Amino acid sequence: MTTVTDAALNPALGTDGSQPLLTYYDDATGERTELSGITTANWAAKTANMIRDEFGLMAGDVVSVDLPTHWQSAAVLLGAWWAGVHVRLGYSDDAALAFCSMATLERVDAAPEIAVVSLDPFGMPMRDLPIGLTDYAASVRVHGDQFHPTGPGGPALDDRSVDEVIAEAREFAVGAGIVAGSRIMTTRPWDDPGNVIANLLATLVSGGSLVQVANPDIAKLPARAESEKVTATLT
Repeated sequence: MTTVTDAALNPALGTDGSQPLLTYYDDATGERTELSGITTANWAAKTANMIRDEFGLMAGDVVSVDLPTHWQSAAVLLGAWWAGVHVRLGYSDDAALAFCSMATLERVDAAPEIAVVSLDPFGMPMRDLPIGLTDYAASVRVHGDQFHPTGPGGPALDDRSVDEVIAEAREFAVGAGIVAGSRIMTTRPWDDPGNVIANLLATLVSGGSLVQVANPDIAKLPARAESEKVTATLT
């Protein structure tokens, strides 16, 4: 059986994995980060290996992801799905591991294991992290660039199964006209399961590439769409 991450990454890796797959902008900070299909897959693999080997989680275990829209959040989500764990957005009492930022740390502080994501534009580690917390950026780097999933472990995203997530992403893509080779720009956040599926996964499972804009400056979008060779914008 395929995982959500297989469905998301295989279209890019099966053509030219060196091409941009995820381009992330934050208009509040001026950040622009671009990841190729290969680089995205490497981050996802490292994350999956960390979840399995460092934290000892198995397929089906619950992982909370309380992160803003960011390219590192995509790496965490794709890695978690590759590891076969059950992702819940926000915090869940039954989570064995929680990924958070410093801004959301208090919301997940009851989790048995906590990995704090720096959200640094270059994926750099954090400074002065409290004892007992894992620095995602520092820890993930030591893990392998390849991951061999053992298969889905149950629900993938809140109450949705792997098949339901993939089917919903493909259905959204059809409705939005997203096809292989599309270059999609979106300003919509990944703040609930439906938005994650529509604004992250739909483009990837269809063989397109994504330009994700956080904290968008609307005045900048037309010029950005032109410079990024965007074929359609979701606003």
